[in-house]
Amino acid sequence: EVQLQAFGGGLVQPGGSLRLSCVTSGFTFDDYAIAWFRQAPGKEREWVSCIGGSYDRTWYADSVKGRFTASRVNAKNTVYLQMNSLKPEDTAVYYCAAGRIPQTTVVDHYDHWGQGTEVTVSS
Repeated sequence: EVQLQAFGGGLVQPGGSLRLSCVTSGFTFDDYAIAWFRQAPGKEREWVSCIGGSYDRTWYADSVKGRFTASRVNAKNTVYLQMNSLKPEDTAVYYCAAGRIPQTTVVDHYDHWGQGTEVTVSS
């Protein structure tokens, strides 16, 4: 059974940091790119970042570039999203997703999804 589980969300003040984890199982981890999406209340799901499969190339949305960093530890089947300098507009439920097309921002290109973890940036 394919599973992706996102962890690490919470409440943080503006300017603070959080690290999200996406733990996966049930598929060949190296073969898949792992992306992070987010969805704020009343808004569409938005692509945030992607990291390649067997290589560590990363891509970021302009809104998070320079503040967020994606990384992966293939031995642990885990991807991380380090989020620094958080802003209130980063508030959303964050989802990780696995797909075979790296760099794509299209929701439908991802085959497997996690359950989401909520991030709230507020003072």
